[in-house]
Amino acid sequence: MDKIYNLIKMQNNNWFKLKRLGFFSLVFMMFSCASSEPEKEFSNYLFAYFTGNGPGEEAVHYALSPDGYNFYALNNNEPILKSEAISTSGGVRDPHILRGEDGSFYMVLTDLYVPEMGWNNTAMVLLKSKDLVKWESTVIDIPSTFPENFADVNRVWAPQVIYDDQKDKYLVYFSMLQPGSYDKIYYAYANEDFTAFEAAPEQLFYNPNKMASIDGDIIKKDGKFHLFYKTEGEEDKGIKVAVSDSLTSGYEPLAGYVDQTDEAVEGSGVFKLVGSDKYILMYDVYMEGSYQFTESTDLKNFEVVDQQISMNFHPRHGSVIPITKEETQRLLDAFPSDDLPGILSANAQEIKSNNIVKDEEQKIYLPVKEGTDLTAFNPDFELFPGSTILPKGPQNFQEGPVKYTVTLPEGKEKIYSVNVELANNPVLEGYYADPEILYSNKTGKYYLYPTSDGFTGWSGTYFKTFSSEDLVNWKDEGVILDLEKDVSWTSRNAWAPTIAEKEINGVYKYFYYFTAAQKIGVAVSDHPTGPFEDSGKPLIDFKPEGVEGGQEIDPDVFTDPQTGKSYLYWGNGYMAVAELNEDMISLKEGSIKVMTPDATFREGVEVFFRNGTYYFLWSENDTRSPNYRVRYATAASPLGPLNIPEDNLVIQKDEAQEIYATGHNSVLNIPRTDDWYIIYHRFTRPKGKAMGEAAGFHREVSIDKLKFGDNGEIIQVQPSLKGIDPI
Repeated sequence: MDKIYNLIKMQNNNWFKLKRLGFFSLVFMMFSCASSEPEKEFSNYLFAYFTGNGPGEEAVHYALSPDGYNFYALNNNEPILKSEAISTSGGVRDPHILRGEDGSFYMVLTDLYVPEMGWNNTAMVLLKSKDLVKWESTVIDIPSTFPENFADVNRVWAPQVIYDDQKDKYLVYFSMLQPGSYDKIYYAYANEDFTAFEAAPEQLFYNPNKMASIDGDIIKKDGKFHLFYKTEGEEDKGIKVAVSDSLTSGYEPLAGYVDQTDEAVEGSGVFKLVGSDKYILMYDVYMEGSYQFTESTDLKNFEVVDQQISMNFHPRHGSVIPITKEETQRLLDAFPSDDLPGILSANAQEIKSNNIVKDEEQKIYLPVKEGTDLTAFNPDFELFPGSTILPKGPQNFQEGPVKYTVTLPEGKEKIYSVNVELANNPVLEGYYADPEILYSNKTGKYYLYPTSDGFTGWSGTYFKTFSSEDLVNWKDEGVILDLEKDVSWTSRNAWAPTIAEKEINGVYKYFYYFTAAQKIGVAVSDHPTGPFEDSGKPLIDFKPEGVEGGQEIDPDVFTDPQTGKSYLYWGNGYMAVAELNEDMISLKEGSIKVMTPDATFREGVEVFFRNGTYYFLWSENDTRSPNYRVRYATAASPLGPLNIPEDNLVIQKDEAQEIYATGHNSVLNIPRTDDWYIIYHRFTRPKGKAMGEAAGFHREVSIDKLKFGDNGEIIQVQPSLKGIDPI
């Protein structure tokens, strides 16, 4: 939403106007201290919001959610209150709802109609309800109500309300601007009827850097009050947190920011998920016209969860509270909608939940794990609140899709066609990338060593491994190396590992080469699942002679079966190689060589040997691009020279199957056979491509067969959803 910052004081006391886009954002809000009702009574969520700046858009709307992630508009996304009836301006914005201790509901709104008033306003609206349907309202105009203190106020924004259990009163807090100053956050206690303030507002918080602080959002956790706020300035902008033991004073700003993007943001909001220790923080990435959703358990460290969020409407700055089944039904009766879904999801444990596909034609694709009985399978559907479904129980999906009829709360029926298919890709549940694979002669098992993905900016800090006896069913063996605990020389950016098994003096040793902080380290263990002990310093933290640009990342270790010598390859933007000494943790002096294949080389080199030929595979393009893909070259030795076939694509996207960004692979040969497999990552499916560049942080690991022609050429791989059969 458009917003104009004006009259913001600079250090030299000059005034200027700062035009900005997207001031108020979608804010989800719920106070953990706000209700005496036990969490188990709450089954759904109510989201109150407004929709925009134009005529008729500044009004209160409702949406429902069964899980706090997926929201559906009520009343066909039309207002549930008439703005002109409750405000002085004819427009209301930024609805914040609180469940009161007395069984009532409280809502506060910004009284502002942008088409006529611009961004200057002086009033807010206080509302009270017994049922969330009918509301009684009062307008409080700050200058006329408190002329001695605030006669000159020209901006009153984004009020919110919280219960003060020490005073047994409801406290309203909001930002205000007076000429010659900057936006500060104030508070006032409401009277018993919630129709007025008991006294003039008092200052709650101001930005220590004497710049604006707006969009205040207070959450109580572990006895402390956390105030999230938007701050401004050349070097001081974003979403910060101040903490206090007191609701009304003593807030001390914490260092840093909690938003997880380098883009400009505002309008933060936090709510707690029912029955969980998780909090959702979301904010408006207003210059990009989007929102970012993050998750935390400590209100300090947040991870992006955009891929889990959906809404069938475009909201602005609102709030979320949990509601009961009875309250849900009351809202559905009062505000029915034609665009409610029937089937929300399917919860059977055999389903790969990240990869469920639902389209606009009410067709649903359910990928299931190896061993699922398709002749008698119950998807265990999750329905929109108040809906019913037929048929019930296990159904036969062996012969194709099954039709389901869902009756919505208002009686409307929806027909769904549900297709259940075996899908061994992705092979790991969750977000992982850059897969390295190993067959261990010591254990007779296979092991996957991926990058732990799902972190914005590839900011993961730990590595895990997974074991399997058949390449389809994988066991999570846990974290094998944690940069923050196990590595002394860095604690950031855990990427793209590779591993070698070596028998030394009759004992198997495992050498784990990993990327961290754009350097390459090595750790050693006696077992493929660790624990691994870091060598104590980077193995590679330099550029080879003659190389400019690029990064020292993506190692690959290869032991030549003809000579027994081991080599380490690496590089982004260039490909380098060095021979490893017998200790496997140091490089042979003078052995470094640059052997970049051609301009298509980006990263992710993989080397293997078959029938007298050395194969070199690499990834082309950026991992955030749908066109990320793999090419190859061959050589007569591990050091080249490289021969690049005219048609050298190994694997690329398949738009028909919505498989994108197939790259950064490893290769596996089943011992004592000529059976080969390619292990690679792809965008998460089906949401990946729609996520934009964020898909490059949300990748999944897949395995498909790798085949060769009569002359040893690699036959281009068709990426699949089904994957491979257990070996």
